[in-house]
Amino acid sequence: MSIQWDQLCKLGLALPEVVEDIWYRTPALKVRGKAFVRLKEDGQSVVFLLESVDEQEALIEVRPDIYHITDHYRGYAAVMARLSALSTAECSLRLERAWRLKAPRALVKQLDGPGAKERPARRPGPRSR
Repeated sequence: MSIQWDQLCKLGLALPEVVEDIWYRTPALKVRGKAFVRLKEDGQSVVFLLESVDEQEALIEVRPDIYHITDHYRGYAAVMARLSALSTAECSLRLERAWRLKAPRALVKQLDGPGAKERPARRPGPRSR
């Protein structure tokens, strides 16, 4: 298990309208100008956006070998993942979930395709920060 940034990008670019760009002066993936994952400055970890801080805490508790945060991300709906511990399947899952948070509904419907079951929308309420 190990993934490199270029492999992560290849997986992410398979999602509708994803482009490589820069976010906080580091390589990132964006959908229609909105970033959803970026490479950390150390080149060893990435930051995935999440639905909630609860999701962050659950990922860290269940898979501390992969997921972690620094104080900077405490209380913010994002998690860091160690590239060296991230599998392709886990990376694909995190990419798609983060993409869905930033992609317009029309693009999400495009990804789901005709006849796909309606996936739950984001939970209402203020965004965790």
